[in-house]
Amino acid sequence: MAFMPPVGPQGTQQPPGSPPPQMVPPRPLTSSTLAIDPGAISRCMFRMTYIWPRSGPGFWFYPVFLGRTSISGFRWNGFFWMFAGFDLARIDAFTCV
Repeated sequence: MAFMPPVGPQGTQQPPGSPPPQMVPPRPLTSSTLAIDPGAISRCMFRMTYIWPRSGPGFWFYPVFLGRTSISGFRWNGFFWMFAGFDLARIDAFTCV
């Protein structure tokens, strides 16, 4: 199941109009799965989502497209939103607000 991204006046995908929350949400309990299920993360589409990757620091993400094995959208770099994509197997935990 794939979700179509929002489109702007030029047909481009649009990031959120504001920064993410300043606080980091509580981390959910980590499961022993090999990859995040697309059905589980689909409820976070077009919502501010905090992602804890399997390696590296967590970050705010605004998903706009979900495939069977990957997700793409806008990642907050601390100053502005940048388009990025990730393999669902690289995500350890997530929560959306």
